[in-house]
Amino acid sequence: MGRLALICLGGALGTGIRYVTALLAAEWLGTAFPYGTLLVNLVGSFIIGFVQQVGTETLILSDDVRLFLTTGMMGGLTTYSAFSYETVRLMEFGSWPLAWLNIVITTALCLGVCFLGIEAAKLMLRG
Repeated sequence: MGRLALICLGGALGTGIRYVTALLAAEWLGTAFPYGTLLVNLVGSFIIGFVQQVGTETLILSDDVRLFLTTGMMGGLTTYSAFSYETVRLMEFGSWPLAWLNIVITTALCLGVCFLGIEAAKLMLRG
């Protein structure tokens, strides 16, 4: 039950951060494009790559901390369902170029920053 509580706590924290990020992104960048969702997916992809690399190659992070950060926080922070809904809504409103831009940017950049997170962890662990 202890791990479940950690994961739930991490999920609540990640969800709160996602909500605040969405509000700030809409205020600062506008609502024509889902900037908040893109931002949390990029940050989450980097962090999960980094944390999993450190967690699987060292004893720096306990399994509990890794679960809190990845399954919990990143599970609450990242938003594939929001990404899907926002992309479909762009399509429904006839904003096909923005919809495709969102698909390509989110997919390519999230994979790219996850790779960077893994590589950053490897560099940190070597140094």
